Amino acid sequence: MQNIQIWHNPKCSKSRNAMTLLEEKGINADVIKYLETNPSKDQLKEVLKKLNMKASELLRTGEDIYKELNLKDIIDEEKLIDIMIEHPILIERPIIIKGDTAVIARPIENLEELIK
Repeated sequence: MQNIQIWHNPKCSKSRNAMTLLEEKGINADVIKYLETNPSKDQLKEVLKKLNMKASELLRTGEDIYKELNLKDIIDEEKLIDIMIEHPILIERPIIIKGDTAVIARPIENLEELIK
């Protein structure tokens, strides 16, 4: 199996569920605690490409900082990427990367499909 990487937030139940599934399947993933080590702009752009998503689609709109910064009105992708790098709590999670493909494991079935 290809190397698997997970952008993980240990405080998030969905992220913990994804970690549990990987462990149950015997997959030793490279764990990136992206809230402790912010991704670079290039890393985030690469993940967006693998997810086949726009930056606006990766935003956690329920976070207080999303509302405080009034991000719903920002359409500039580069600006949104810069904001997510500065405030990684805004990045939807968990992101699982396998080769040139990535999924957000919400629902967990997305991860199951990726690791088949």
